[in-house]
Amino acid sequence: MRVAVVGAGGVGGLIGGLLARAGNDVSFVARGAMLAALRERGLEVQSPRGSFRISSVDASEDPGALRPAEVVLVAVKGWQVREVAPRLAPLLGPGAFAVPLENGVEAAPALAAALGAERVVGGLCHLLAWVDAPGVVKHAGDSLRVTVGEWPHGSSPRLERLAAAMRDAKIDAVVSPDIEAAAWEKFLFIDAFGSVGAVTRSPAGQFRTIQASRELLRAAMEETAAVGRARGARVPVDAVDKALALVDSLRPESTASMQRDLQAGRPSELFDQTGAVVRLAAEAGVDAPVHRFLYAALLPQETAARGSTKTSP
Repeated sequence: MRVAVVGAGGVGGLIGGLLARAGNDVSFVARGAMLAALRERGLEVQSPRGSFRISSVDASEDPGALRPAEVVLVAVKGWQVREVAPRLAPLLGPGAFAVPLENGVEAAPALAAALGAERVVGGLCHLLAWVDAPGVVKHAGDSLRVTVGEWPHGSSPRLERLAAAMRDAKIDAVVSPDIEAAAWEKFLFIDAFGSVGAVTRSPAGQFRTIQASRELLRAAMEETAAVGRARGARVPVDAVDKALALVDSLRPESTASMQRDLQAGRPSELFDQTGAVVRLAAEAGVDAPVHRFLYAALLPQETAARGSTKTSP
């Protein structure tokens, strides 16, 4: 397949690298030090599923400078989706479609607003990967799963073909009949994991074993599930129990990317995770006191990182 990956960070670099190693024609939209490294040295991937280097990489900061693709994997940060979406049209060849891989539940609708609903599907991933150095992506742990589905519900031959290409690349790919529900199910995990971890400034092994912080974690998950259901998503009844079990299965030192960004003084996905729950709850007429607290507690760090005075999600 001809695949364009927008965002060569941990997620985009890992998935794009694996697809390229399997023989697919992969290009990257990147910038800064990562773009320079891709052009000069190629892409190195370090993974339990095999470490390798791709010496020749087609990469550009301008999506219009790359060859149109059959599939566009959008792997930027949540707040960057609306910024980059209008620039992606030249990347989409005839019959092509975009797949968002961001945390949260708003990326697919945002892409659809810019590109057209028929050119966007739903997607999410479960993996732990990061940029170890410019041009070097590191993947840790056993999880490397990508879930796709027609938004908001359904499967299709085009997604089955993409999933098959991913499985050939040693990516555990699944086509979900209800990607909206799957997105909310992941969202209630990653939002609570990142928000509670950031507020407590501790890794999973600490906050999951202390009764008070574990209760905060569960309350945040239940609140997000309630918001999703109020907005029409078919969030499974056991979603919170499964998310708590997932937190319990993590390595004790595990942290979410939002927590790592906040603690490092970088802009994070606070507005797109914790803040999104606050906003979506208000739109749905659902009270969200837990998320209002978490958002208020984390907002000073976010505004300092962004050098702005933005205070609303």
